[in-house]
Amino acid sequence: MATAKKAAKKSSVKKSSTKKATKKASAKKTPAKKSSAKKTSAKKSSSGRKYGPAAGKQVETEMREMKKGTLKSGRSGKKVTSRKQAIAIGLSEARKKGAKVPAKKS
Repeated sequence: MATAKKAAKKSSVKKSSTKKATKKASAKKTPAKKSSAKKTSAKKSSSGRKYGPAAGKQVETEMREMKKGTLKSGRSGKKVTSRKQAIAIGLSEARKKGAKVPAKKS
């Protein structure tokens, strides 16, 4: 009798584990559908390059000036030492020339 009970317990354990496996498999399928929807929305929002090649060249020249030590800031005329500031000056001048550059964030 003891062996029959053990066999019954083993078979019930196997059944419950297969139920869990099917639930896990179905749970794994739903996130895959959601991720594919996210990918399509990401494609819609991107519309090519944000910065045109002319803007890149302008930033490149400003960076060279900064490295030489000849780049000066606008009103004060102080020497620019920050990389971020040199990029900002380059983008600003590219905007003035009409290159493809996104509008300033306020």
